[in-house]
Amino acid sequence: MRFTSTNFRALALGVVGAWLLTGAANAAEIRVMISGGLTAAYKALVPEFERTTGHKVLTAYGPSMGTTVNAIPVRLERGEPADVLIMVGYALGDLAKQGKVISDSRVDLVKSPIGIAVKSGAPKPDIGSAESVKRALLAAKSVAYSDSASGVYVSTEMFQKLGIAEAMKDKARKIPAVPVGEIVARGDAEIGFQQISELRPVEGIDIVGPLPEELQKITVFSAGIATVSKEPDAGKALIKFLASPAARGEIVKSGMDPIAAAATN
Repeated sequence: MRFTSTNFRALALGVVGAWLLTGAANAAEIRVMISGGLTAAYKALVPEFERTTGHKVLTAYGPSMGTTVNAIPVRLERGEPADVLIMVGYALGDLAKQGKVISDSRVDLVKSPIGIAVKSGAPKPDIGSAESVKRALLAAKSVAYSDSASGVYVSTEMFQKLGIAEAMKDKARKIPAVPVGEIVARGDAEIGFQQISELRPVEGIDIVGPLPEELQKITVFSAGIATVSKEPDAGKALIKFLASPAARGEIVKSGMDPIAAAATN
């Protein structure tokens, strides 16, 4: 996405104008913990936020759930500093219930569909219907899914819905803390499932497409302010920027549907 001078003026006035026009806030260091779904769009957008506000964004990456060392709940539990959390919406809600997120700070940012990938150049299976996905999975020698929201759905709901849970036990595996696309690109799995936004940045794979509607599970990614935040106002400015119309292009480009942009227009 290219930002024009008009974009810059609108952004300053409508998203972070209070910071730029009043001069009341000093530049802050904003510590962000973010899961994979929004990462591609986030990396493209943060430099513009830093340029227009003078703030510095420090980012830690990890899954929204699970017990791996870099999982966001694990990071918080061991006392890592955080101002903004960007993660699967229901996982953010769980943290709010635990008192680790300011409840009324939550903003739902995007809807993210699950996609299917194969190694670049490999035959692409028919995934146009639930029945064709079932046939493809039964024919595959190995299947990979993530340890976050999409993988939880695939392994605990979708396989059962297709009636193939037993058949998948020995050839489908959960991939902790690594993009599923990387496993597929190495040839360690014939078929991989993850949010399309997380598959797109990976080289060496072909995205076959999204799951068909009757199997699709849309994940909402949300942002909120951590209760331990030392820069809550600057954090809110970052969230407002990510939810603004100025961020829409990069979000759509990464394979997601913006939720909040219309409300901030």
